[in-house]
Amino acid sequence: DPLLALIMMFLMFSTAGIPPFIGFWAKFTIFQALWLSGHYWLILIGAAVSVIGVFYYLRIVKLMYFDAPGDLPSGNAGNVGVRAVLALNGLAVLALGIAPNALIQLCARVIG
Repeated sequence: DPLLALIMMFLMFSTAGIPPFIGFWAKFTIFQALWLSGHYWLILIGAAVSVIGVFYYLRIVKLMYFDAPGDLPSGNAGNVGVRAVLALNGLAVLALGIAPNALIQLCARVIG
């Protein structure tokens, strides 16, 4: 299903920390805090783990778009409610990545 594959791709890109998705801003904020606090070795470890993770996440995208489909079990993916929730989640990941300031300000107010 192309819509579900697109949503899954958005989520994989976000988890990998690829811009413009919200996962990029999460990793960027963590790396920025580590840099400002002088924990450079943790940045190296985090960057290495992120690069390794990207290969796994992109492999899932490759399987969805470039490999031949196999026998898939039927599930709830055809349900309109499930599709709507997944689409909303994918759009939120993209929208918060493009304009993260609202979420960052909300978190700052809640924290302190």
